[in-house]
Amino acid sequence: MTIDSTTLKADIQRFFSAGADAIGDRGAMDAFLELRSALSAGRVRAAEPDSGTALGWRVNTWVKQGILLGFRLGSMVQMGGDEFSFVDKSTYPARRFDPEQGVRVVPGGSAIREGAFLARGVVCMPPHVRNAGAYVDEGTMVDSHALVGSCAQIGKRVH
Repeated sequence: MTIDSTTLKADIQRFFSAGADAIGDRGAMDAFLELRSALSAGRVRAAEPDSGTALGWRVNTWVKQGILLGFRLGSMVQMGGDEFSFVDKSTYPARRFDPEQGVRVVPGGSAIREGAFLARGVVCMPPHVRNAGAYVDEGTMVDSHALVGSCAQIGKRVH
């Protein structure tokens, strides 16, 4: 990780524990935005492979708390344009990709929120949704009518 995950973890846990008192706190929003950026880049995950555990996975509870914090901090806003208009939390806008990122999003009614990681070579067939905290590894195709929900973890070259 290139971020200071110890400090970010402590901040997220503190603001999550504050409940509604975190709403409107600039520090809470800054911590959430740092987490969302790290999730989108794949530098932080809601769950990680961990051979030292019985099931082979470790849940990062603080990351899940940070995702929930984002919903708490956001307000309802209209997003999109004339062709694709929707209302959602301001803290989770739709994600955009550039060709250089190597992620193929086929037209036809798909939504990928900021805070979802899609690796190079991922193909998104519509209609589908990728929610915050989702991690989709390289070479994977998520076919039509699939929901990759909050914190879902999908490995490499899965179809």
